[in-house]
Amino acid sequence: MLWEGVGYACRIDGRMDANLYVKILDDDLQASIKYYKKKPRDIIFQQDNDSKHTSHKAQDWFNDHDYQVLLWPAQSPDLNPIEHLWSHLKRRLAEYPEGPKGIIELWERVEVEWNKIGAEVCQNLIESMPRRVAAVLKAKGGHTKY
Repeated sequence: MLWEGVGYACRIDGRMDANLYVKILDDDLQASIKYYKKKPRDIIFQQDNDSKHTSHKAQDWFNDHDYQVLLWPAQSPDLNPIEHLWSHLKRRLAEYPEGPKGIIELWERVEVEWNKIGAEVCQNLIESMPRRVAAVLKAKGGHTKY
């Protein structure tokens, strides 16, 4: 997600590893920032410390493509706004009167609902970051409403 919108959705079949993560960065991240007429230097990329994110392969990819990656301390609360975007998407999917009849129908619904998410949703989540960080600091790293 960017300030301007959600970017391209990416369907992942199977288990993600560092190779698949880098392929997603190469294909979908690059396409998303191009769609919004951005360049890597225009954004700060945020991710957690999952091993595929911090792998040498991923770190090399970010360096080779001139992305600035936000430093994120180990064992820290996940304050990434994308987590709240997933919750938003899940709520939208739960509004369907019947569950999907299979994985293909589920993916079709995900695509439809993902593409309906407006830039204002992304902007509100990004703007909430200072409040989230302040709440974590106030709770001394403990539980917050976020």
